[in-house]
Amino acid sequence: MDLDAITKHSASHAKPDGLILQYGTAGFRTKADRLDHVMFRMGLLAVLRSKQTKSTIGVMVTASHNPEDDNGVKLVDPLGEMLAPSWEEHATHLANAEEQDLARALVAISEEAAVNLHQDAFVVIGRDTRPSSEKLSESVIDGVTVLGGQFHDYGLLTTPQLHYMVCCRNTGGQYGEATIDGYYHKLSTAFVELSKQASCSGDDYRTLKVDCANGIGALKLKEMKHYLPQGLSVQLFNDGTKGKLNHFCGADFVKSHQKPPEGIEMKANERCCSFDGDADRIIYYYCDVDGHFHLIDGDKIATLISSFLKELLLEIGESLTVGVVQTAYANGSSTRYLEEVMKVLFSKAAETKIRQLAKELEDKKGKAAKMLENVIDLFNQATGDAISDMLVIEAILALKGLTIQQWDALYTDLPNRQLKVKVADRQVISTTDAERQVVKPPGLQEAINDLVKKYKLSRAFVRPSGTEDVVRVYAEADSQENADSLAYEVSLAVFQQAGGVGERPQPGF
Repeated sequence: MDLDAITKHSASHAKPDGLILQYGTAGFRTKADRLDHVMFRMGLLAVLRSKQTKSTIGVMVTASHNPEDDNGVKLVDPLGEMLAPSWEEHATHLANAEEQDLARALVAISEEAAVNLHQDAFVVIGRDTRPSSEKLSESVIDGVTVLGGQFHDYGLLTTPQLHYMVCCRNTGGQYGEATIDGYYHKLSTAFVELSKQASCSGDDYRTLKVDCANGIGALKLKEMKHYLPQGLSVQLFNDGTKGKLNHFCGADFVKSHQKPPEGIEMKANERCCSFDGDADRIIYYYCDVDGHFHLIDGDKIATLISSFLKELLLEIGESLTVGVVQTAYANGSSTRYLEEVMKVLFSKAAETKIRQLAKELEDKKGKAAKMLENVIDLFNQATGDAISDMLVIEAILALKGLTIQQWDALYTDLPNRQLKVKVADRQVISTTDAERQVVKPPGLQEAINDLVKKYKLSRAFVRPSGTEDVVRVYAEADSQENADSLAYEVSLAVFQQAGGVGERPQPGF
């Protein structure tokens, strides 16, 4: 490790004085003009991680659903999964080291993680469509090369596509071919094979409008279109030809505001969905004949897929238990439906069992076994993938002959509201129990508990953002009016007890 060369190159990527960043589940995110040094250092870190694991490591330059002026970076571990928690700590330490301490920080990480510095290293890099992403990718490459690592720059990719590339390279091609055509071929083949069994062929089931958030998803869906059968008509909106990334559009906007994105024409009962800026999230929705907006979120997506998996398993005589992993944001109605009607477990163990089942399916014959294998191929991505999720949803709806209204009618969501409260320092909030209970500041959880008692079928929780100094508030109750009131009151408690800044929360938002 040539520390003199690293120090020299680092001077061209100087860290702004006093800037402190935290690596979270979303990696690093902040204003793009504050990230040059972070990108260089994450190039360095990716090389160390590659040497330590003797595997290809990924670096994705993106800020997902954040505004266009922001950017970010996250590392991808050998099987396409998120960076190991211990290395998240290394990332934070390295990003925040002052210039004079950078060399020592690298040595400390190498020693603590037992990195063999003589091991070869290989890093793959992807980026989204933000104006700042190409230049920031070059800073990553500078960090990789100065530490002697080899690299392949894939250029413009969705975040899930980079995860796919990393997994393919580290499994000797068993997961798929580590090219963009390999990605399209794997997903489209599974979709076509699965869709062959569909009895419905009308346009009512096969036309989908997609809001691409003016992001990378539009570019990749355009590339993928000729891989898909003519029976599925995908119409793209907010495709990046005009409008800003994630500005009044995209999955996060639709979910938070519970209304359609701008830039999309919706007719009654048309099936629509939105990607986020880097295409790792998806949400469905429609407007009914009375003009009412209906949101179909991740909970109903999980319900649709898990119910279909259960049907296939029963048909082929497998006793495998299907499990669903939910976050704190899961609507209470969805949890009750999954537990009481679907009888599913809430366990990550199901993922491992489904992977094992995929290997056993080669010995089974019959339509259901083949369909299950194709579902697994579509849905078995290492991270959330809006494109693969879209395809598996469309295939299941066609196979079951379901309209979006029938899907929506599986259960009725409790009315809910999500808000954000700006604070001076998000780290004043600490949580436990999967982020559903506040540990500090003292007294805040007790205040939330008292507010929840005022409303029927209600719950609320708060959690600090992983990328900005805001606290996110979630509330649900028996009516939209009560959910809105509870969300406002909890937001006010956060503002008062957790160092709120700027304008105080107001009723009606």
